[in-house]
Amino acid sequence: MGVVDRSCRDAEKSPSQIGQPNTGGLILVSGPSRSGKSRWAEHLANSSGLPVTYLATGSDRPEDGAWQQRLQLHRQRRPPHWTTLEVGGELEHALESFKATAPSQAGLGLASYPGTRAIHDPSVIGPQEPAARAPVQLSNDTPRPSPPEQLLLIDSLGTWLAHHLDLEEPGWLLRQERLLTALDNQAGPVVFVCEEVGWGLVPPTAIGGLFRDRSGSLQQRLMQQAQGAWLVVQGRALNLMALGEALPPA
Repeated sequence: MGVVDRSCRDAEKSPSQIGQPNTGGLILVSGPSRSGKSRWAEHLANSSGLPVTYLATGSDRPEDGAWQQRLQLHRQRRPPHWTTLEVGGELEHALESFKATAPSQAGLGLASYPGTRAIHDPSVIGPQEPAARAPVQLSNDTPRPSPPEQLLLIDSLGTWLAHHLDLEEPGWLLRQERLLTALDNQAGPVVFVCEEVGWGLVPPTAIGGLFRDRSGSLQQRLMQQAQGAWLVVQGRALNLMALGEALPPA
């Protein structure tokens, strides 16, 4: 079997094969662990040409060395001109505090893929800063940036959901609806990273099953609001809007 030249193969793909551009709205990027979903979401954000605010929902967990390594890799990948907000489980509050004034028409489907613009081009994203910005801790009196056009990148649904697994069903439903409403009220594009779970064995614990079920149900709700959706597996990004069909109503 011969070696496939992936660069030539991918360059020959037409925009219609990759998927039409997504303009504004909610963009979902999902995939299993270590699939490359966060890198693809960051790539979409960079390609938009908009100022990016990164909303990190994970807990700090300073005692977990492996978790700290993963956090450091994510931080090192972010361009230094991005704004980072450590929102933890208060994602809805953070979204509600943004006052974007105009929807963006920036393409997030990468119609020009794979020849996207370099992130160091000042005409695309502005001048580089000498050092990466430190994450900003969210508080009730933290001023929110509100340029006319910006992109919000949320990473991730699963780490936000983990903050609220102790909620009983009525409380969880209220929290879920608040998140969906806050996302729907954003004027600019939102790229939301989601974990795909439940593809393997049934979780051996009750809380594992609860996480799987709440994640799967909420992702279906998010898809109803989404303007674009990508599934990332084995380092490949698949445009679900171009490839898939919506399920009939339940």
